Formats: sequence, C-alpha cells, structure tokens
Amino acid sequence: MTEKQARSPSEAPESETESGKPKSVEKPEAGTRLSAAEIHDNVRGPAEEELERPASALLWSALASGLTVGFSLVAGAYAETIAPPRLAEFFAGLAYPLGFVFVVFARSELFTENTLEPIIPLLHNRDLKTLRQTLRLWSLLITGNLIGAAVCAWGIRNAPLFGHPGIPEKMRAIAELSTSDGFALTLLRGVMAGWLIALMTWLLASTQDSTSHLVLIWLSTAPISWFGFRHSIVGTVEAFYRVFDVGTLRVLNGLSAPRIRGALRR
Repeated sequence: MTEKQARSPSEAPESETESGKPKSVEKPEAGTRLSAAEIHDNVRGPAEEELERPASALLWSALASGLTVGFSLVAGAYAETIAPPRLAEFFAGLAYPLGFVFVVFARSELFTENTLEPIIPLLHNRDLKTLRQTLRLWSLLITGNLIGAAVCAWGIRNAPLFGHPGIPEKMRAIAELSTSDGFALTLLRGVMAGWLIALMTWLLASTQDSTSHLVLIWLSTAPISWFGFRHSIVGTVEAFYRVFDVGTLRVLNGLSAPRIRGALRR
C-alpha cells in the first residue's frame, strides 16, 4: 500500500489546484479503484463550493429537494398496490429509492446528504469561518427541505393526482406506520438511515459513471425501507401526510426532531 493510499480520509491529499481547492479525481493514480484519499478530494471539493453558495440558491434547491424526495412515498405506495400481499414490503423497498434518484441526479440539496460533506472541509480548515458556514448550510437546507416536504405532503394528500384508487390508501397506511414509533426508537432508526445516506454520499464520490450512481443510490436507500429505518425528510413527508389526513399535529410529536438528530449523530 502506498503512502497516499494509507492516508486517513480526514487528511487532504496533495492534489490541489492553485486556489487551494482539491482537484476532482476521475481515475485512480494506482490500481483499479480510487483510494480513500482520492474519494476524500471528490467529496471535499464540491462541499467547499456548497459552503460558498448564496443563501437563496441553497434555500431554493433545498425546497426542490423536499418536494422531490416525496416520490419515495408515492412510489412505495404504488408498488404495494401491484404486489402480492406477502411481497408488498419487498416491492415497496424496490421502489423507495426513486425520490433519492431524482434528488441526486437533479443535484438538489438534501439535508441528510449534507451532514457528511461539509464536515470534510471543517475538519480540514478547523476554523470558525467554516463552522459558521456549515451551520448556515444546515439551517438553510433543513428549512427548505421541511417546507418542501410539507408542500409535497399537502399536494399528494389533497389534490386529485392519482388515477389508481389504491395509492392514497397505501400512503395512508405507510404514513401511519412511520409515525407510530416512539421518540427513542425513531431517533435510533434515524441514525441508521442517516448512516446509509452518508455512506451513499461517500460511495457516489468514488465514480463518475451514471449507471454506477444509479446502482449505488438503490443499494444505499432501499434498505431504509426494507429494515424499517426512518429517513428524516421522507419521514417528514409521511408525517405531514398523516397530519393533513387526520387533522392533528400530534402525529409530529417525537418524529421529525429525533430523525434530524439521528442524521447528525450517526
């Protein structure tokens, strides 16, 4: 193993541009796969750019992401309507990644994707400026995501969007199940979902091939549905859907907050 390959992911390799930002690495310096240090560069470079983006751009992108990731709920509900009862959960898991595919390929800003990325430049710079930028980024993204999730939930609950009569019924059942966990269990399951999304972010930086990205997104997010984990933003779409369905804010108690904390604690 070379010195570069042995370097810790928290250490920045020497491949930097004149501006001090790491170069994007497309091909490995040695072997057939990118080293941890090369993946580190592919994560750190875009993360530093995100920290510098205007607040309005981040907020609009986060809003779009909150709207779009709700397709995971819709796709899962549709899959359950066409699957045999004993395979309903399996089919729902197969369809669950759809919202994440849309978000990632559209380059929208999802809060859980950005709980890992800005930490890389923060650990590299170790200064107050980067810490402030990171907190600013998180605040804008979670705000935009939650607003988008609420609008998405309202739309799919109240607008006559679906021709298949079974989809609303399945979405109602999914939302009820998602909001049935207590605070501690929701927090724990949020940690596990956040862990998988962080893993997805790191894996996506290991290749620039779109087909590989599609496979990696599916491998990282389908288990969230299969294992009953609770993704903070998709779960918030589900929670708001139930709020608009049953007309009470009590279903939010112990849901969104612990999931967001779970994403940050993984």
